[in-house]
Amino acid sequence: VQLQASGGGLVQTGGSLRLSCAASGRTFSTYVMGWFRQAPGKEREFVAAISRYGGSTYYADSVKGRFTISRDNAKNTVYLQMNSLKPEDTAVYYCAASASIHDMSSWTRGPMYGNWGQGTQVTVSS
Repeated sequence: VQLQASGGGLVQTGGSLRLSCAASGRTFSTYVMGWFRQAPGKEREFVAAISRYGGSTYYADSVKGRFTISRDNAKNTVYLQMNSLKPEDTAVYYCAASASIHDMSSWTRGPMYGNWGQGTQVTVSS
């Protein structure tokens, strides 16, 4: 599956952005989808993930209550709605897909995702 992320940009503290990740290729609903981010000088970190049909979601503690992951399998797209943005949310955001994950304990692990998008920059100004 090929992934194309979009929707990043520059926003002020407290603002909102919605990221989108469009997938092409194999059946989208066979993939667990995740969002990760990487800030300059830092390691990539897990942000959020969603199950194949959207019934379950999981968030990093740092974004819980502010970010919402969702998916539309008819449109082959996963979204990340980001509200109440903070300067520490500044990073390149990547969407990722995994056909092999079968338990939620693996959702946060980047190596479990075999397909990655190109990333979209999110910058939150203070």
